[in-house]
Amino acid sequence: MSAHCQLTGREPGFGNTISHSHRRTSRRFNPNIQRKRYWLPSEGRHVRLRLSTKGIRTVDTIGIEAAVARIRARGEKV
Repeated sequence: MSAHCQLTGREPGFGNTISHSHRRTSRRFNPNIQRKRYWLPSEGRHVRLRLSTKGIRTVDTIGIEAAVARIRARGEKV
């Protein structure tokens, strides 16, 4: 599974590693993805989400119900 956040859609960025001799090689900047389990009271079950740390803070701010609604609006299955 690719390293992307289910809530914010944050994905890896790409760039170059530059060595001491200034030789450039391709590299990938992965987001800080965490697996987190939340209780979803409306459905009476737990949901396990793959979120970036910014996504976790967003869930803390808007609540799990609104976050799951946003994820479903993007077309992802929860």
